[in-house]
Amino acid sequence: MPASDRQFKPTPIKLLDPVPSDIEIAQAATLKPISQVSEELGVLRDELELHGDYKAKVKLEVLKRLKDEPQGKYIDVTAITPTPLGEGKTTTTVGLAQALGAHLMKRTVACIRQPSQGPTFGIKGGAAGGGYSQVIPMEDFNLHLTGDIHAITAANNLVAAAIDTRMFHESRQSDEALFRRLCPTPRDGKREFAPAMLKRLKKLGIDKTNPDDLTEEEISRFVRLDIDPETLTWRRVVDVNDRMLRGITIGQGPKEKGFTRETGYDITVASEIMAILALTTDLADMRERFGKVVVAQSKAGDAVTCEDIGVAGAMTVLMKDAIKPTLMQTLEGTPVFVHAGPFANIAHGNSSIIADKIALKLADYVVTESGFGADIGMEKFFNIKCRYSDLIPDCVVLVATIRALKMHGGGPKVTAGAPLDSAYIDENLELLEAGLGNLIAHIENAKRFGIPVVVAVNSFKDDTEAEVELVRKASIEAGASDAAVSRHWMSAGEGAKLLAEAVIEACEKPSDFKFLYDLDLSIKEKIEIICKQIYGADGVEYSETAEEQIADYTRLGFDNLPMCMAKTHLSLSHDPLLKGRPTGFTVPIREIRASVGAGFLYPLLGEMSTMPGLPTRPAYYDVDLDLETGQVIGLF
Repeated sequence: MPASDRQFKPTPIKLLDPVPSDIEIAQAATLKPISQVSEELGVLRDELELHGDYKAKVKLEVLKRLKDEPQGKYIDVTAITPTPLGEGKTTTTVGLAQALGAHLMKRTVACIRQPSQGPTFGIKGGAAGGGYSQVIPMEDFNLHLTGDIHAITAANNLVAAAIDTRMFHESRQSDEALFRRLCPTPRDGKREFAPAMLKRLKKLGIDKTNPDDLTEEEISRFVRLDIDPETLTWRRVVDVNDRMLRGITIGQGPKEKGFTRETGYDITVASEIMAILALTTDLADMRERFGKVVVAQSKAGDAVTCEDIGVAGAMTVLMKDAIKPTLMQTLEGTPVFVHAGPFANIAHGNSSIIADKIALKLADYVVTESGFGADIGMEKFFNIKCRYSDLIPDCVVLVATIRALKMHGGGPKVTAGAPLDSAYIDENLELLEAGLGNLIAHIENAKRFGIPVVVAVNSFKDDTEAEVELVRKASIEAGASDAAVSRHWMSAGEGAKLLAEAVIEACEKPSDFKFLYDLDLSIKEKIEIICKQIYGADGVEYSETAEEQIADYTRLGFDNLPMCMAKTHLSLSHDPLLKGRPTGFTVPIREIRASVGAGFLYPLLGEMSTMPGLPTRPAYYDVDLDLETGQVIGLF
């Protein structure tokens, strides 16, 4: 259907005061059939895979059909350094999309990450937005959705099993015995290599396709990965906050004695497979990235990959449906692509390139979101995601709240679930002004990339006009194109119209996008550019382990990858206790890990947990099913 013939029909909503709970709003909403959402968007019926009435997978073939269509405007929503309460990036992303689509009648798509069950049942709760700016059905969004995270869990744990299996059998069998089992003689007597084996032979420089033609020396090279257990980096995953799995011992069965080793579990969204899903561009690219995943080194110091183990093809089969983004809708009927959900600390914290690419061919405006503050998600959005997507953003929306800026000005500690101190409820211009340095630093960082910035003041009921005006004035003086108050949480898209108008205007302004660093710089040079320019550090110091890893990765040819800094989200620095705009600090690099398949190295700035724990009172206490109506209750 030509773009000019599409008739988008906003979904009317009734605003209540006081604002009900998120789940009450979501369950009272009127939903369009997802077939109607897709038709209004311009997705053809045979490009859609329905998952019930209100969500669907979109096939990648849509990109082939739309390859000659112009692209819409590309907007990244980020934030200042957040408090433990969060500053409303997802809510702002949804509210802005509703304002653009349902109120200014621009063809608009929002692209957001799929949430993990860990936070949903932990302390954070769901991630579908909030108030009158939500993605619906919110229960589906926060629970399983279309199974992508489960596919990642299966693929990740298949790799873990393949690694341990290979090490087990190599230690117990001769070269010839291993070879006979890897290339058995079928009934017709004609032995041949599996496709994965041919790829390993090519890597080894062995130009033979008949197993019977290999020499003894070639057989030994082919069957012996000779993995050094001390270098293993691949861990099993589960999509639950399970602190007791952070460290485990495996290989304690009667037949596995002698193969006992210590390892652990990560939460699924920290898996490199999740990062690959978010950064891949098509099925062939995903297959290639899986093959490049490095899980360990051999005792000779060579990288051992999923291709070497022979599991990359099976990983692709498990992920062949997960690569398709899921189409949903906002409360006001604006289309939403939900796809991928990589950790923003360990990985790059952005939704998928594929979803963005499809959206940009279908819409005039695409609103995507990057995780945590601009020093983490936005920096990685530009330096990692934009490198692999070849997409250039038109505008950055920087979300700020009065309460967070007061905290950065020296206000009392903020704790999720606890009542706010009066400092955050009463007008306090002095405290607010003291925290403006954090906002200014993030504006300056966005402008380093040559992109116009609009500050969104996500307004709460206790904010005063004087406080909001102080933030607006400081934003514009720091170089923001505009700063607009947004009340989308209580007023839906109508409350974000000023923000949407400012974004439209900013998207028309000239830009000069540039990366922060060149990939041919050394690992240390790239790290130090980020630390000094984005964080404001005086310098960087490296542990002995990090120095050894830098030398190792340079030897292996991984030094040309971008950096994905793993650090706290609660400060511009590496130290969560340093609020505002800290100065005079040195960033410690504890170690550096490689996600070669995803396409980055990630330096660790201090301790980074890849398996969260549950609090004393987890959110699952409130979650249940109303057996009479069949409705989920207690999600937030």
